[in-house]
Amino acid sequence: MALETVAKYMNFDFIKYRRIFYGFSMVLTVLTIIFVVGFGVKWGIDFTGGTVLSISYQNNLPTAQQVNNEFLNLGLKEAVVQQQGEKTLILKMQDIDESTHQQVIEKLKTLGDVVEGSEGFESIGPVIGNELKSKIKTVVVLALLSILIYIAIAFRKISYPVKSYVYGITGIIALFHDVMIPVGVWAILGRYYGYEITIPIITALLTVFGYSINDSVVVFDRIRENLSKERSANFKDIINKSLNQTFARSVNTSATVLIVLLALFIFGGATLKPFALVLLIGISLGTYSSVFLASLLVYSYYQVKHKKS
Repeated sequence: MALETVAKYMNFDFIKYRRIFYGFSMVLTVLTIIFVVGFGVKWGIDFTGGTVLSISYQNNLPTAQQVNNEFLNLGLKEAVVQQQGEKTLILKMQDIDESTHQQVIEKLKTLGDVVEGSEGFESIGPVIGNELKSKIKTVVVLALLSILIYIAIAFRKISYPVKSYVYGITGIIALFHDVMIPVGVWAILGRYYGYEITIPIITALLTVFGYSINDSVVVFDRIRENLSKERSANFKDIINKSLNQTFARSVNTSATVLIVLLALFIFGGATLKPFALVLLIGISLGTYSSVFLASLLVYSYYQVKHKKS
């Protein structure tokens, strides 16, 4: 309610400060590219192939370091150790055969009374991982094309002062910004804390896709509505007016989602925390870009095309 009251009397000139917003986004994007190229991202075994082993301890759980010491004693690479609940560990490791699997179980028994968990022992071949990567690339390309086509058609009646497809292109630029930065964060977390790109993380990033473009379309739709009512108005004034009108709605909607995600991140289990963290970062960025980036890029295109100051 407070935001709505502020917005009612608010007439902020977003266009005036657009270079500051562009600069902020550019810095984040460049840093993201540096981290992704420099550190790379760690792909989970869903994509690279390997073995997942679920084990449960009757007493206290050993630490990840204790578990990995036993792996090293067997001449194996360290595993990614994730806690699930109070008594269960999920171990993600290199591909091993049944004989090595039994050796691992015997070694882990030295750390406490252990039994295999409900998920048991599962091998994922690299062929399946490569197929998943290929399908995800296809999904992303199709999603981007669908977004561009949808916005071009939905906004076809406002081809002045810029063509309808320009809204789609700027929306995709904002979308790239919103998805790439969480990937950059994941590159850092992967380098120092072993965080991996897994199926749930990809799911979270695709969710950010939808949320980000939805937020941008809400603002674009208000621009369309104001353009149809005030055809003789200055385009700069139309964009500023539309952003001021939708600001409270965008922030209020995102705040309710972020509160739930924050609770999920704080109180959720270990397997939910990475998923919630990606959504927290991505949805926060999606809210920012829909207000401070996407529509302002439309105006910058208009300014360059018409050579207006």
